This record gives sequence, C-alpha cells and structure tokens, in this order.
Amino acid sequence: MRRQPAKALLIDLDGVLRRWDPAVPAAVEEKYGLAAGTLMGTAFTWDLLRPAVAGELTDAEWMDAIATRLPLPAADAAAAVAQWQTYRGEVDPDVLAFIREARAAGRPVGIATNATDRLRDDLAALGLADEVDAVVSSWELRIHKPAPEFFARATDAVGLEPQWVLFVDDDDRVVRGARAAKLLAYRWTGPEGVGYLRGALGIAAPA
Repeated sequence: MRRQPAKALLIDLDGVLRRWDPAVPAAVEEKYGLAAGTLMGTAFTWDLLRPAVAGELTDAEWMDAIATRLPLPAADAAAAVAQWQTYRGEVDPDVLAFIREARAAGRPVGIATNATDRLRDDLAALGLADEVDAVVSSWELRIHKPAPEFFARATDAVGLEPQWVLFVDDDDRVVRGARAAKLLAYRWTGPEGVGYLRGALGIAAPA
C-alpha cells in the first residue's frame, strides 16, 4: 500500500539548510600554522561537541575548550578560534526555496537540529527566523539527536504524530534514529533530492 503524503516537514540546519565553505577554516589554519582539518577535528571531538549541543556548555565555553586544545600559545589559539567563528555559514537557496514551497502548500516546517545556544542568533543573522514555523534545538531541550525523545519533542512542535512528519538530515545515524521513532526520514545528499521530498509531502513541482 502506498504511504499517504506527510503533513509537515522537519529539516536539519547544518549540512542541509546551512552550508559551510571549507576554505574559511583552511585559511585560518594556514595563517596560524595549524595542520589542515585541525579546527573542525578538534571542535567535533565528541567529548567537546556532546555537552555543547546537550545544553551543558554555552557556545562561548565550547569555543574556549576548543582553543585550549589547539597546539598554539593561548592568545593565538583564542584569536584563531575567534577569527574562524566570525563566519556563520550560508543558506542553501535550493533548500530555502523548497521550504517556502512546503509552507505555501500548507505544510508546517520546523528546523530540528543539534545546536548550541547561538542558534537563534544565527537564524536571525541568516534571515531564517521567519522562514519556519518552529525551531527545535537540542541545546534548549537538553536532548540531542538521535535520541527518541528529541524526535518526540520535534513532532510535538509541528503538532502531528510521527508518521505524518517528514524528517530530512544529512547524517545517516540520525536518519535511522528518526525512522526508528516512526518518522518518514530522508538522508540529504544535495538538491537532487528535492523532487523526492515534494512527492513525500504531496506537493506539485512548480510550473
């Protein structure tokens, strides 16, 4: 039996709606004599990242922790992290256009993301604060993806049972977690997936 179209969309921020230019951290690493990949590799070490997205550290505290692990004098490490963090990424125009299509078709859209306490400011700076109907932040919930309770709270935010919600993320582990929580979930690999997502929401392609 063919599944009925989803009635709402939950979408990840980083790697889906927001993209990052790898040239930015690379330039900072070159300036400070750091090996390629040091900034991201340090930041995403799980013992630093987990408390930052689980509401246990502020974003500023996370950045300070990253700086202490860089193989640089303290002042240089702090300066390198600060310079790296002035860049807040870019909105993917294809994803934003799809979000607008979904909302215009009457499908509520929420951002559901692992994030720090900087999320709301970033959404405002990127012009996204008014582009969605709900924001579900791991930092605010104190629960991070792919915990089942995260998905339960996220579907509550759009007012629907999980089976009526389409979830989009670029992390395969998170997508599997969403499916286990009974959401319709899709792993994002690029804008070529928009056609499938339209179908999953029962939205006609633009004329």
